[in-house]
Amino acid sequence: MRVYKTNRLLYYLKGYLRPLIPAASFDKKIHELSGKLSREDMKSVEFRVDYYCKFSTQTMLKGNQTIQDLKTPVSPKSYYFDTYEYARYFDHSRLIDYTFGDVNVQLDHPAITKSRPVVSGNNNNILLKLDKVRHFVRVEDTKPYKAKKDLLVGRGNITQPHRVKFYRLYYDHPLCDLGQTNRDGNNPQWIKPKMPLEDHLNYKFILSLEGNDVATNLKWIMSSNSAAVAINPKIESWYMEGTLLPNVHYIAIKDDYSDLPTQLQYYIDHPKEAREIIENAKVYRSQFDNRARESLISLLVLKKYLSSF
Repeated sequence: MRVYKTNRLLYYLKGYLRPLIPAASFDKKIHELSGKLSREDMKSVEFRVDYYCKFSTQTMLKGNQTIQDLKTPVSPKSYYFDTYEYARYFDHSRLIDYTFGDVNVQLDHPAITKSRPVVSGNNNNILLKLDKVRHFVRVEDTKPYKAKKDLLVGRGNITQPHRVKFYRLYYDHPLCDLGQTNRDGNNPQWIKPKMPLEDHLNYKFILSLEGNDVATNLKWIMSSNSAAVAINPKIESWYMEGTLLPNVHYIAIKDDYSDLPTQLQYYIDHPKEAREIIENAKVYRSQFDNRARESLISLLVLKKYLSSF
């Protein structure tokens, strides 16, 4: 198997060097990227641009930040790098609002952000593909589903109350192999060493619980031969978690986690249905792997946003 991660050293080097390199004109870049895509690709582009940037009325900006300000990043730097990668094709004196970091609330003004609640009428959180060095990992899993353990595996920081609740319910359950990787907290009996991503793929089911915003591991799980186990997403990002279908793209459990053993046993007993979920997940995940399409969507989201004021 192979794990496809962005080289962090190269990523940060490019981030620091990008402001020193002149950018092509916006129209030229759009023409270049569009020429690499099919008509079917362009339909997907239109849908996703409107999904990420939902508002269409004229608005006023709240702050006085400009695109030029993105050239001098502060922590978290990856958000500045990822925004400037595409904002550099626009006039650097243009005003732009952004709220970086883990965002799990509806903003009171239109701004670029990584995440937003999955609720109707949430038009102010404009999604870009931010912090992608951490979030967009995929795997090439060579281990077939049938050769994996009939268990749910989970490792992670167990600090948020909803994660603590899950571990209290299922840490000792015979269908689960769970471990807390953080040393702080009130449950030292849960602590286990970190598990390499590759070792997660020895299990048929992988736990994907949201943290401060989205579940970071959901994207690589959905590229594997294992099934993600999750509640229906409450937060979404560039991955459009709000469009995922329960028991189609992932094994869905109730918000209170009460049906976890029933769901796991069902898919242990019905491997064909589990494999269908895994294949559906792979097809969904693959739409984010076309670099030209991802870049074009990013540029058009920014264009739509910046054209609104």
